[in-house]
Amino acid sequence: MAIFLFQRCGEILFENPDQNAKCVCMLGDVRLRGQSGFPAERRGSYPFIDFRLLNNTTYSGEIGTKKKVKRLLSFQRYFHASRLLRGIIPQAPLHLLDEDYLGQARHMLSKVGMWDFDIFLFDRLTNGNSLVTLLCHLFNTHGLIHHFKLDMVTLHRFLVMVQEDYHSQNPYHNAVHAADVTQAMHCYLKEPKLASFLTPLDIMLGLLAAAAHDVDHPGVNQPFLIKTNHHLANLYQNMSVLENHHWRSTIGMLRESRLLAHLPKEMTQDIEQQLGSLILATDINRQNEFLTRLKAHLHNKDLRLEDAQDRHFMLQIALKCADICNPCRIWEMSKQWSERVCEEFYRQGELEQKFELEISPLCNQQKDSIPSIQIGFMSYIVEPLFREWAHFTGNSALSENMLGHLAHNKDQWKSLLPRPHRSRDSSGSGPDHDHGGQGTESEERTAREGDSS
Repeated sequence: MAIFLFQRCGEILFENPDQNAKCVCMLGDVRLRGQSGFPAERRGSYPFIDFRLLNNTTYSGEIGTKKKVKRLLSFQRYFHASRLLRGIIPQAPLHLLDEDYLGQARHMLSKVGMWDFDIFLFDRLTNGNSLVTLLCHLFNTHGLIHHFKLDMVTLHRFLVMVQEDYHSQNPYHNAVHAADVTQAMHCYLKEPKLASFLTPLDIMLGLLAAAAHDVDHPGVNQPFLIKTNHHLANLYQNMSVLENHHWRSTIGMLRESRLLAHLPKEMTQDIEQQLGSLILATDINRQNEFLTRLKAHLHNKDLRLEDAQDRHFMLQIALKCADICNPCRIWEMSKQWSERVCEEFYRQGELEQKFELEISPLCNQQKDSIPSIQIGFMSYIVEPLFREWAHFTGNSALSENMLGHLAHNKDQWKSLLPRPHRSRDSSGSGPDHDHGGQGTESEERTAREGDSS
């Protein structure tokens, strides 16, 4: 039985016959192309926003009074909400935020390297444009725009495409999650044990992969796509289905935007392949593969970060950490992310129940509580990886901070367990008792299947 939840099915062919894989875009809108063969405007895209306002306060004088700013802001919100007006570009650019919000957002960006960065607040301050705003700032901060001679307008256009291809109706796998992972990746790229070896290309790859690693996520996991005979599962032969789709979609947008069109062809092909390698590493089913390899490197002390291959491997590990770092955030943010991801699980379970399918692990709201899901995830997936990351960083201040939050958050979830689970946990048969973060094979498999990242 095939269940098709999606509205868009486009494709892009790779120029290299060896890479002649279809890039299927499941959700959203079909992109329109001009007579030149290159993309014109996208149907359903948001109106033009003058992004320069985020970085240049002198533009505020051109707007006039605060009253006018608020009128523009209200009009923009109406513009975004109206299906009739979407795709129409106004004669004058609409301004993103009023001066008060701009000031607060700019102040937050000055602390973007702090681990307690509140991405939910930042998303509100940027009127839902956290991913675009964050990436433009980080590209500028790291000197990537100058180094790669990127056109700011083209970069902004590409990032808007990426942000729009996340689905805001997903409780967890949306553009805010992408922004959160990107901010975490920025923190990891600053780790002293790694930072001194990184090239501008490494940094750009890390940030781009973080921003696009879940693009066009449908809100259900790979087992769901396989058992419903979804076209993506068939296309990628049931192997890293979502990750392959995220990668191919990213390449499609890179080519459509022509962000890297001025670079040598060999370089852009290398960037595309390395982006694929990074994004594919986020497949949770490959967790043991990467963890075993990392442990071996650290045990043998044979990591040579002067070597591009070893640097790329550590970028893969950093992205994997960034992707599942929510349990290592402060409790208030970690709890919110946990509730969001479980809400997405439960929605999948309801969909499976509706179509009389077997409910996937962790997706039954009547049986799988948020505390038990989170304790299992922390024990079998998060703790083992972050312990080895701390080993790599030499127990840096950030690593110690993250492990401290992780232990605190785990205790918090234990205190919220339903009473039968809590007594079982204290008696020694709970999900994380005496495993040191290493669960049984069946428990680990359940944790992996329940994670749809």
